[in-house]
Amino acid sequence: MIIDDLTRIDTSLIFVDGHWTRPQGGTLPVEDPSTGDAIGVIGRGTPADVDAAVAAARAALDGPWGALTATDRGRILTRMSALVLDRAEDLAMIETLDVGKPLDQSRRDSVALARYLEFYGGAADKLMGSTIPYQQGYTAYTLREPHGVCGIIIPWNYPMQILGRAVAAALAAGNAVVLKPAEDASLSALVFAQIAHQAGLPPGALNVVTGLGAEVGAALSAHPGVHHLSFTGSVGTGAGIQRAAAANAVPVTLELGGKSPQIVFDDADLDRAIPVLVGACMQNAGQTCSAASRVLVQAGVYDEVRRRMSDIFNGLVAGPAPDSHDLGPLVSSRQRRLVQDFIDLGTRELTLAAQGRLHPDAAAGGHFVRPTLFADVPSDHALAQQEIFGPVQVMMPFADEAEALRIANGTEYGLVAGIWTRDGARQLRLAGRLNCGQVFVNNYGAGGGVELPFGGIGKSGHGREKGFEALYGFTRTKTIAIHHG
Repeated sequence: MIIDDLTRIDTSLIFVDGHWTRPQGGTLPVEDPSTGDAIGVIGRGTPADVDAAVAAARAALDGPWGALTATDRGRILTRMSALVLDRAEDLAMIETLDVGKPLDQSRRDSVALARYLEFYGGAADKLMGSTIPYQQGYTAYTLREPHGVCGIIIPWNYPMQILGRAVAAALAAGNAVVLKPAEDASLSALVFAQIAHQAGLPPGALNVVTGLGAEVGAALSAHPGVHHLSFTGSVGTGAGIQRAAAANAVPVTLELGGKSPQIVFDDADLDRAIPVLVGACMQNAGQTCSAASRVLVQAGVYDEVRRRMSDIFNGLVAGPAPDSHDLGPLVSSRQRRLVQDFIDLGTRELTLAAQGRLHPDAAAGGHFVRPTLFADVPSDHALAQQEIFGPVQVMMPFADEAEALRIANGTEYGLVAGIWTRDGARQLRLAGRLNCGQVFVNNYGAGGGVELPFGGIGKSGHGREKGFEALYGFTRTKTIAIHHG
């Protein structure tokens, strides 16, 4: 199969202690979302496989990996970055076949993975403690130490990017990692394990156990040998992981869902804003936690924004992922059903403003939905409150700044927000009052921003990933006070 040629590994195996190992649970099928056809298999790990991976990680910390200097850790990550770039095209095609992402987007993701490794490779020997002015006769200072064994569970929507931002930061800080990729998107993680080994990462520093969340993910979350957990995914699963971790008093970084608003005022530069308003939701077929799925528009320009957004939506095309249409398929038949149910609900109860089309080459067995825009949506409607995780966007009018803030902050989520206005004072006021972890003014996403701390509040989670800030989450502070008279 093409997957075998691209990955250059037996994807039915898991990676533990520097070796490819056959898991105890057999295999799971890998499906091409563009066609619905089986294209390979991955290993179905078990709790026993998780035990072996955690033991290998512990041994690495007590052995060669734990003995490395921060500088040497950084050099390994830098070599990994170069090797990812060498295989960037293969990784992109693997991701496209595995999750249905348009190939041009997968190419950007493979480059982003390399950038995370480069960034954290450079940061590894710059994570420092501090001295503390204290009483006479004392010298007091802090150290930044790794937690130990980190369990990292990543989702299926951005496998390479989220792997990069979590695993690279954890390794840079000196932790050993047990990685559980999503069962719908494990192939790039397996190739990454091969690359890490090739770059000289000591055995056990990175272990990859594929399988089901209810089996591998649950075992990893509750494992007494894990000292820190990082999870990106749904609110419900995140809550379950946090409960499991609490039994072992283990800290957890959670990046969960979002219902992110973009707020467009009368004075906004609409020529610049409107393509971004659409693109910030349609990227990856809307399967993005930070997708700007709510567009709040001031009354004076609402009709114009609706007309111009509708024109864009009517021209959007969803088609086979390798062909790099505007949108690819959704990741699975289950996800397609969930999103289509929301579209059907909106069609019955709301104003359908515009809808894109499916390309003639879109296979009947593929998991495609038409990109859909609804207008005049009440702020308390399900489509304005619930995370759809598909190519569905809603528009809501507002009268003034106060109403815009009320609507924008009126969900359980708080991940990202966008503000479009030329008024500098308004930019500052709103940025300070929006309940979320990131605010973008007259842009959305800032080009990905590996350097920019990312995370949410409320049901969008807690803790921060990306940037130097992530390194603090992957370390603990030790305070030392020496009395010398």
